[in-house]
Amino acid sequence: MTTPTEMRTKTIIRNCELRGTACNEENGDMILEGYAAVFDSPTVLYEIDGVQYKETLERNAFQNTEMKDCCMKYNHDDSALLLARTRGGSLNVSIDDVGLKFRAKLFNTTFARDIYTLVKEGGLDKCSFAFTIKDDSYDKKSRTRTIKQIKELYDVSVVDIPAYDDTSVVARSYFELVREKEHALVREKLAKQLLVRTYL
Repeated sequence: MTTPTEMRTKTIIRNCELRGTACNEENGDMILEGYAAVFDSPTVLYEIDGVQYKETLERNAFQNTEMKDCCMKYNHDDSALLLARTRGGSLNVSIDDVGLKFRAKLFNTTFARDIYTLVKEGGLDKCSFAFTIKDDSYDKKSRTRTIKQIKELYDVSVVDIPAYDDTSVVARSYFELVREKEHALVREKLAKQLLVRTYL
């Protein structure tokens, strides 16, 4: 079973509505703006036997995050042409009170023009980001995992269908480990109670 340490080193994908997105044509440029992540917004990532397990992003999670070479992609697809990139200045990612904000001046390619048109006309309205975790915590009462520190931001992506498969695989591994620990504690408690009753 995957350990918490291994979970932090895996590249994780999380989805978000393309909130506050504005598409503007400035001097013929194709500009996309929006949020790839939102702070303090608990999201149900996995459900086991009717029990919901959630995840939320702490406000300071990006404080020391490596994001110097972040790319904008379509569906996190490494084989597709890039839409923008921080290294060349066409992509800017920043942190405000809402979350992880991006502003991208898309490359002047046929592929980028197609994506821009789809966003502008409402065909694409979701985005997500790929990252690794440096520090997190888990609250047993609310069954909520809090991401406290993101180690590296790999990309922000415009997506058509949120990557629930990727999200669920990682979430399932994490929360099944949590669930097994919870059940182990319950079994240990019951065993102790049974032992006490045996000697009464």
